[in-house]
Amino acid sequence: MIRFHELQIGDLVRAEYEGKATEGEVIRLNRDEKQVCIRTDEQEFWYDVAHLHPIPLSDEQLLNLNFIKEENPDGSIKYKKASFRILVHQKDDFNNFEIWYREDKRHITHHLMVHELQNHYLQMTKIHLTREVVI
Repeated sequence: MIRFHELQIGDLVRAEYEGKATEGEVIRLNRDEKQVCIRTDEQEFWYDVAHLHPIPLSDEQLLNLNFIKEENPDGSIKYKKASFRILVHQKDDFNNFEIWYREDKRHITHHLMVHELQNHYLQMTKIHLTREVVI
């Protein structure tokens, strides 16, 4: 489950309905009722936060967000999207890595979820992280 206060419009989450989980984007928030409108490939629908689940950050998810992957000789991997960088010290180890944008550098010591990365990205760049290609 995701805490309501962590969510922002544009965040990517998994929405569960009748046992089926589908990835979607937060498009509206109802703060009074603590409900979230999610757009999936099929439809838009309102969900209680109890039916929303985070998407674990992974190589696949970063590539889906159109990061460019660069493998380094030391085994580390750098992901780039415009001037934003992610440095994973060991392949698929998203428990201890660095993110930076210009002079703002952060060391992450726990496994981030996609929506949490999106929130860091927004705080650092003032632009929401989406699947759009950015050069």
